[in-house]
Amino acid sequence: MSGFKRAFGLVKRPTRQKAEFKIDASQILETLPLAVAVLDDNDVFCAVNYAAEEFFGSSKALLLNANLGEILPVDHPVFLVLERARRGGVTIAEHDMILEGPRMARRGCSVQAAPVLDQPDYVVLTLQDESAARALDQQMSARNAARSITGMAAILAHEVKNPLSGIRGAAQLLEMSAPATDRELAVLIRDEADRIRAMVERMETFGEKKLERQAVNIHRVLEHVRKLAGNGFAARIKFIETYDPSLPHVLGNRDQLIQVLLNLIKNAAEAIAGTERQDGEIHLTTGFQHGVRLSAATGRSRANLPLFVSVRDNGPGIPEDIRRHLFEPFISTRATGSGLGLALVAKIVADHGGLIDVDSRPGRTEFRINLPVFEEPPESTH
Repeated sequence: MSGFKRAFGLVKRPTRQKAEFKIDASQILETLPLAVAVLDDNDVFCAVNYAAEEFFGSSKALLLNANLGEILPVDHPVFLVLERARRGGVTIAEHDMILEGPRMARRGCSVQAAPVLDQPDYVVLTLQDESAARALDQQMSARNAARSITGMAAILAHEVKNPLSGIRGAAQLLEMSAPATDRELAVLIRDEADRIRAMVERMETFGEKKLERQAVNIHRVLEHVRKLAGNGFAARIKFIETYDPSLPHVLGNRDQLIQVLLNLIKNAAEAIAGTERQDGEIHLTTGFQHGVRLSAATGRSRANLPLFVSVRDNGPGIPEDIRRHLFEPFISTRATGSGLGLALVAKIVADHGGLIDVDSRPGRTEFRINLPVFEEPPESTH
């Protein structure tokens, strides 16, 4: 019987005197990663935690005693959520909500309102921006898919390139000796061989290589890319640049960041060109965004990603049915596209430890990249 009691934890153990544990409830509130705010019966902020300050992009001193209607439009659905929570005395939750106002713009948010027990007209509002988590899921899925074609690329490079060179050489010989009626076919064979070789080479870029990172001035990268685009494929498109000159350097690889931004701008230009509109615009924006962190693979640390670069166009938007799979290989919005460009973009951003997200609707598509800050290594004490 004693063994039975011990196995099921029924044996009384000697109690030890525990140290008295005291903690203020406000301390717990401040450590929560979720944005929490208490609103009175007039939707005035009575209390906010640190995560709420980051969420609303405003300090506690400015939020307290301010009305939620000063941050969000008075006809915003969140006010209906608050009203239902007060009237029904129950917790109300809504997901995938857009919170946009004069001082903030967040999409894909979860909102929960719960009445305070002792004061039912007061409501605890909990908010969580799930767009970063969703973007990370899509990015990781795309990265795994990209890795799966790495092996395919290696096989193609070995098995296709060599015979392809022979086919191209034979086509060139035929082109020189063939009659005029057949010369066109020889040119077609040569051009198609070049196209296949170019696709194989693009797939080779998915190979796992060590990324050399250093301090990069992201504004110089943007200026370089804008000049390339403005003198080439985006010559007829207006560029609008809104840069934060106080930004520190990015921790990254200059050449690969050029490749990422050039790809995004090229896609934006092609989307605008497809509409044949004369007022095409591409907005390039940089800024500092508090609170964007990404858990490391070990789970022991969280990388800070406060710097963002945005590429926005006024093209037709991305169809809903492919938006979730946009960063996966072989997914393209264009009939002639290979579907490798955005997959490579997602891989490069992930290799930088960054995050990329897309927000698209008719007349507005924005790609936003969050990147880590370059930090000087600590000086050696030796």
